[in-house]
Amino acid sequence: MKKLSFLIVFTLLFTQIYGQKNDTITSNKKLSYKHFIIPTTLIASGSLLLGSRLNTDLQEKSRVVVGENFNSAADDVFPLIPIVQIYTGKYLGFQPENTVLHQSIDIVVANSLTLGIITATKYLVKEERPDQSDNLSFPSGHTAIAFTNAALLFHQYQESNFWYASSGFLFATATGVFRMANNRHYASDVLTGAGIGLVSGILVSYYNPFQSIRFGKNSKNTAFIYPQIGNQIGIGLLVRTK
Repeated sequence: MKKLSFLIVFTLLFTQIYGQKNDTITSNKKLSYKHFIIPTTLIASGSLLLGSRLNTDLQEKSRVVVGENFNSAADDVFPLIPIVQIYTGKYLGFQPENTVLHQSIDIVVANSLTLGIITATKYLVKEERPDQSDNLSFPSGHTAIAFTNAALLFHQYQESNFWYASSGFLFATATGVFRMANNRHYASDVLTGAGIGLVSGILVSYYNPFQSIRFGKNSKNTAFIYPQIGNQIGIGLLVRTK
C-alpha cells in the first residue's frame, strides 16, 4: 500500500511541477500542462489497479479470450514500428518537424529516459508477473517504449498528416494488449507503462537539451541508430563528431 501511495503522489507531483514550469517552457516549445492529462490518468489508473482483485480478473479474462497457450513475439516488434515510421514519413510525402539527426537524438534520449524510469520502478515495486517468471512486472517496459516512440512520431508529423502521426498509437496499444495476452503483464502494468512512455515522449519532443548538436552541409558528423531486442527492448545511438 505504501508503494501504491508513493506512485500516486509521485505522479501528481510530477504533473504539478511541469504545470508550474509551463510559462517557462511553453514560451518557445508550446508545451502545456494539458499534454500530461492523459499520461497522468493512465499512470494513476494503473497504480490504483496494482494488486487489486479487478487487476487479476482482467488478466484471467484476457487469457480466456486468447487461450492459455497463446504466445506471440509481435510485442517485441510493435514498439519499433513508430521509429521506422519517423524515418520513412518524409519519403511518403509528409513533412517532419525535425532533421534525421534530431529525430535520432530524440529517439535515444526519450527511450533512455523511459527505460531508466521503468527499471527503477520495477525494482521498487517488485510485482510478480502473471506467469510467475520473475518479480519485475510493474510497469510494462515494452508498452512504455511503444508509447514513447508513438508520441515521438506524433510530434514529428502532427502538422503534416494527423492520421499518419497518430498511427503509432495503434501499434503501441497492440503492444500492451499482446503483453497481457502473452501473460507477461497485468492491465496495471500496461496502463502505467503507457503513461510513463507518453510522458517521456512528450517531454523530449518539446524540451531536449541534447538537440544543440548541429549537422551542416560541411559537417563530418555522423549518426547511427540501432534497435536492441531481448529481455529488455531498447535503442542505441552512435554519434561521431569532428
